Amino acid sequence: MATRSSFAEKRRILQLETIYDLAVALHAHRPEQELVDELLQGVCAVLDPAAAVAVTRDPYGAARAVASVGWTEVPPEPGALLEAPMWRELLASGQTLSKREGELAGREYREVLATPLASRGVYVGYLAVLDKEERGGEAAGYTADDRKFLESVAALAGVALDSARQVEDLETQRERLQEENKALKGRLADQVAGRRIVAHAPAMRSALEMVERIAPRRVSVVIRGESGTGKELVAKLVHLLSGRGGALVAVNCGALPETLLESELFGIEGGVATGVQARRGKFELADEGTLFLDEIGDMQPALQVKLLRALQEREIVRIGGHQPIPIDVRLVAATHRDLEALVAEKAFREDLYYRLKSVEISLPPLRERREDIPHLVRLFAEDFCRHEQIPLPTIPADALAVLLAHDFPGNVRELQNVVEAAVSLAEGAVEPELLRSLLGDTGPSAGPDPIDLDTVERRHIAKILRMTGGNKSRAAKLLGVDRRTLQRKGY
Repeated sequence: MATRSSFAEKRRILQLETIYDLAVALHAHRPEQELVDELLQGVCAVLDPAAAVAVTRDPYGAARAVASVGWTEVPPEPGALLEAPMWRELLASGQTLSKREGELAGREYREVLATPLASRGVYVGYLAVLDKEERGGEAAGYTADDRKFLESVAALAGVALDSARQVEDLETQRERLQEENKALKGRLADQVAGRRIVAHAPAMRSALEMVERIAPRRVSVVIRGESGTGKELVAKLVHLLSGRGGALVAVNCGALPETLLESELFGIEGGVATGVQARRGKFELADEGTLFLDEIGDMQPALQVKLLRALQEREIVRIGGHQPIPIDVRLVAATHRDLEALVAEKAFREDLYYRLKSVEISLPPLRERREDIPHLVRLFAEDFCRHEQIPLPTIPADALAVLLAHDFPGNVRELQNVVEAAVSLAEGAVEPELLRSLLGDTGPSAGPDPIDLDTVERRHIAKILRMTGGNKSRAAKLLGVDRRTLQRKGY
């Protein structure tokens, strides 16, 4: 009798220690999967079940975190746990259940004790222990003390889950506010984009007239043009004129590897891998707003399939998830590549191509809109001097003539870089010789070289690297590409 009493006392101490440890562990603001694993481990240490399971679900009814022990062949399917009659009974009663002789997710039991997990009054899952093992000479059955312990642990877990989900919601709100803040900063900097988009040339005026006509519509838009022609700026204008209340969210499809781009776009469920927390993707962050996919031509075919499905169904599924999430997103895509050629080469899906190009806006290169160059020069010079708080130098006609004669393979972005560098180095006035040195021109006597586009690109990148003193991160920013792009090109 003394042995049995001693064992019971030790068991009560273990229960109290476990509850304390769980109280500390479950309030550490960790991923939900880690919380559920810790929860089940603590319960099994005290109650000695032959098998046990804990499962939580998301607001859409899909499994979110699952932990189990004692399933001899394969772990229980999350869907089977949430479709089991026991879950429906727990939902109906809201109280701990004790049952005998049954089956749960493919495992038969003699006895089961199950209790719901609640978060802010909403049942988000349950905890169940099956077939208690015999310890210390006790009969193998769950007692009233076991039931009370399980309910105490479930109450702690409910508070911890609520806290973890609130932290996750706050993090999501922070990400959404960051995207909205970017959009607001863009609006202030661009002054409703109109001031930043210079359009005196007929080709550019036609492009902006197209933007004004289609912006209020819901149709997808593809913006075509060489690098540096202002595709992202036009995408901002489409969003600003659309009247949509959500944020403009931008993703560069060429700057991220395929797996990272997929999670960036569609989000990921918690517990897909160790330490991975649930995270909303850009589609969800752009809900009721605009998603801008830059360099869409660089997207891999496997990911194109998911993008097409999202556009057709107006819903997405996170990586590792099962529940469709409805979205209301206006898509604007941009590319400098020949999509038709990519379709012919089977590198770009034809059905996605036609889905995207409801409306197509083509931006002319700067060499085809030279009348805009003087206006752009003045805009860039004034903005730069205002930002750097330095005097505005004069730009005489002979200096402007040097700019007008240049073809600018880097387009408007290259012009802006040259103007800012010239203004930084000028002493009172921008001299033609300074501009020629920045542009890499060797003088009028040297005729044009018969060079291909790759050579032009290499020379332009080398020039920008010289301007930045070899700083690749700064050069990538000025070129409007990711640093990895420079590395892939051998810089």
